Order: sequence, then C-alpha cells, then structure tokens
Amino acid sequence: MYQNILVPIAFDTDRDTSGPLKLAQLLASPEAKITLLHVVEHIPGYAISYMPQDYLKAARDAIQEQLDDMAATIPNATGVVIEGHSGRSILDWAESNLPDLIIIASHRPGMQDLLLGSTASQVVRHAACAVHVVR
Repeated sequence: MYQNILVPIAFDTDRDTSGPLKLAQLLASPEAKITLLHVVEHIPGYAISYMPQDYLKAARDAIQEQLDDMAATIPNATGVVIEGHSGRSILDWAESNLPDLIIIASHRPGMQDLLLGSTASQVVRHAACAVHVVR
C-alpha cells in the first residue's frame, strides 16, 4: 500500500481518467494522500497575443474546478494545477513532493512517439519512485 500517490491528469478527449483513479484508490493505504496533477503547457508568445487577456486565468480556474470535482470522489485527494512542460513539470513536482507512486495514463504508441517520446515514457525513465502506466 502506498502513502503518497501522484496521478497526472490530461483532459485530452482520447484519455480516460477512470483507470488511473480507480488504481490509485486500490493501491492507496487508508490514510494515503492522492494528488491529481494537471500541467498547463505554456502558450507561445506569438499565439497568446491573439487570445483574450483573461483566457489563461479562466482556463486555469476551469481546470482546477474539474480536478476538484474529481478529487471530491476520492478520499484524501486534492487537485493541483501547475504550468510548464508536461514531462519535466511532473518530474519536478514529484522531486519536491516525494510521492512513493506515480500512476500515469498512456495512449497506444505510434510512430511519432517512437521518434519524439511521450510524457509517460519520460516519467517512467526519470522518476525516482515507482511508476505505474495505465492504458
């Protein structure tokens, strides 16, 4: 049983978050802390000028609300939104907060993933704790 579980959440349309959340509940000890983490990727400067000024705040607030709704269904869970590159930011957060397990969803790899790598593979290769990948 794990005491501190990190579950990175992506809100892509092809991602199913139910698997990682169920697994987190199964592997968590009764008093375990579960963190649902979403990384907001940086928007390039040339693109941000075409967006409304309050877009980033509104998007971040909407994501936090979704995470809070998800966390409300899991004992001792909290939602956290951070900014940065997905793989690096997940690893940096894990280094600072020391989870003993990361449960991350992954899609079926394609040619692009073989050439560029994916967030899940980056986390698996560089995390200092156990990582469980869910497809």
